Amino acid sequence: MKVLLAPDKFKGSLPAADVAAHLAAGLRAAAPEIEVDELPVADGGEGTVAAALAAGFTAVRLSATGPLGAPVATRYAVRGATAVVEMAAVSGLEMLTAPDPGTARRATSRGVGELVAHALGHGATTVVVGVGGSASTDGGAGMLAALGARLVGQAGDLPDGGAALRDLVAVDLAGLHPGLGAARLVLASDVDNPLLGPRGAAAVYGPQKGADPATVAVLEAGLTTWVAALARTPVPAHAPGAGIAKAPAPAPGAGSAEAPAPVAARELAGRPGAGAAGGVGFACLLLGAERRPGIDVVLDLAGFARRAAGADLVITGEGSLDAQSLHGKAPVGVAAAAAALGVGTVAVCGRTALAPEQARAAGLLAVHALTDLEPDTARSIARAGPLLEQLAPRIVADLAPRGHR
Repeated sequence: MKVLLAPDKFKGSLPAADVAAHLAAGLRAAAPEIEVDELPVADGGEGTVAAALAAGFTAVRLSATGPLGAPVATRYAVRGATAVVEMAAVSGLEMLTAPDPGTARRATSRGVGELVAHALGHGATTVVVGVGGSASTDGGAGMLAALGARLVGQAGDLPDGGAALRDLVAVDLAGLHPGLGAARLVLASDVDNPLLGPRGAAAVYGPQKGADPATVAVLEAGLTTWVAALARTPVPAHAPGAGIAKAPAPAPGAGSAEAPAPVAARELAGRPGAGAAGGVGFACLLLGAERRPGIDVVLDLAGFARRAAGADLVITGEGSLDAQSLHGKAPVGVAAAAAALGVGTVAVCGRTALAPEQARAAGLLAVHALTDLEPDTARSIARAGPLLEQLAPRIVADLAPRGHR
């Protein structure tokens, strides 16, 4: 029997690689004849680079701008001409000790752009940007600034942060990184929110980043100004702007030359995914990025189809298996990919809020939770590794009579 282990992290407890390692140890102890293959995954947020590294990518370590402007040690992953950038590792909410209205106004996505620029400068022609877990709500302005855009206010170059965008007067995209012209960008995100409005980045996700109602209004105003300024900005004629969507060019006046087409900022701001990561999704779409579900991107990068071929069972999981898991999270994405190969999937988790029929509808043959063994949540989190090993005999015993396909 061959089993492929493809879990996501147990947030606050174990990274995905450790989840897989503990499951593997338990399975080998319970049934030594089982062939176990470990393939930790992620959904595009925290852990995406780690999943790429586990799949054979190489780490590139560097210093970049953190969410509040101070330099942070970070990394991205590279294999051949493909680079994987994880926003949570450079501009992540988890990097803030205590998010509050002040940090929500100042947080920047500049570090993401620095990582993308570094990758482009070292030969990457495909750059995957995983955007979960962001601290900023700056519409990706910091990211674009790091890639060569110039943002100008009344007093000169604009400082970073979503609140500062209210003072934006003009944007110049002529200096965008030349590598963007030939690069393929992939936005790894499951978020389908637009940039602005009641379902937008500030209104929906701002409070999770420390924004109070007044700060949400400030951030919304900044994003609105950002879109309006870009809508007046001509698309560069040369390679750096090759992927930027153009709005219809304004009609030239009598006797004048045809005016350059401006950025299609208003149309892009309304697209699904523009509101991802405080608007970094919008900036990626502006640069011509292809938007794909994060788990699908990670599974492709990790070679899931090749690794799952011939498996009798896939085991996936995450810390909390609940209604949110049904909308683009790793376990359901893994189950769907395994089902396409004719392989059944079971899930392990810290806790589950899914009814058995919900789990089955999501493609999961069974769900095994650590709280089945240790009902106390704090102790379950603290002892997640040993408890995962203890779950293994249950998985083996439960699945034997079911069959595996």
